[in-house]
Amino acid sequence: MTYNEWLLKAIEVLNQINPTENGKVDALVLLQHATGKSRTQILAFDDTEIDEKVRLKLTALLDRRLKGEPIAYILGEKEFWSLPLNVSKGTLIPRPDTEILVEKALQIALEKLEENPPHFSILDLGTGTGAIALALSSELSPLCQKRQILLEIIGIDLMPDVVALAQSNAERNKLNVKFLQSRWFENITGQFDLIVSNPPYIDAQDEHLHQGDVRFEPLSALVANDAGYADLRHIIELAPSYLNSNGALLLEHGWQQGEKVRSIFQENHWEMVETVRDYGDNERVTLGFWKK
Repeated sequence: MTYNEWLLKAIEVLNQINPTENGKVDALVLLQHATGKSRTQILAFDDTEIDEKVRLKLTALLDRRLKGEPIAYILGEKEFWSLPLNVSKGTLIPRPDTEILVEKALQIALEKLEENPPHFSILDLGTGTGAIALALSSELSPLCQKRQILLEIIGIDLMPDVVALAQSNAERNKLNVKFLQSRWFENITGQFDLIVSNPPYIDAQDEHLHQGDVRFEPLSALVANDAGYADLRHIIELAPSYLNSNGALLLEHGWQQGEKVRSIFQENHWEMVETVRDYGDNERVTLGFWKK
């Protein structure tokens, strides 16, 4: 069987199982992963014969995808903010919508760095793969180094194996971020200029938990009590104790949760509360500033 023959067969099967997905993209990615060849090489030499060992590997990979397992878990990696990240079944798969959180955090950070402070610190709560913390580090480190500003970015997660995964991503991308084990603020000391988080915010009864990629992701990283608001509320209530004056908290949340999250910020006396929309024009990130 050649590259082209396998691709045609895989695309047909994938499209039959889920016509709404792009079977060609998935098939090409799986073939690249199994052969170690680039997309260009595969398409240019599509009459190349696939040896038995690779064919068996492809069969196993395709079977996993047909069962709905996300491509990121099959490959063991996912790109976020142009950074290649290792992923595992113990972490959420980084999503494009979360880049909105990074964009807004960068905007606030850059405004604060215009004052040339000697030190600038960021805390990422529930870091998972480390995607947010590492994206911020990749953008801010060169600027801080140039201005001789000491940049400190800390990411925390509850599970030790997830902390180790995030650390491996820092090493893979050669970025200076410190990852620690903690249940939210429990093991955290000190003050920060920015706190960011993409915490669990889905209601346990939400029907979407049984659909698509989410079926394979850890419930502990998805579901929160109080109809999905418990962790958001916990962070909003405790964050002031860990922020410098005029520090900011940015939280990702569900597309229908903006109004409620804003009200929780306001109940807890945050200032300049606002919600930012994602690329699909849905309310996705709410933030506030703390004045001491």
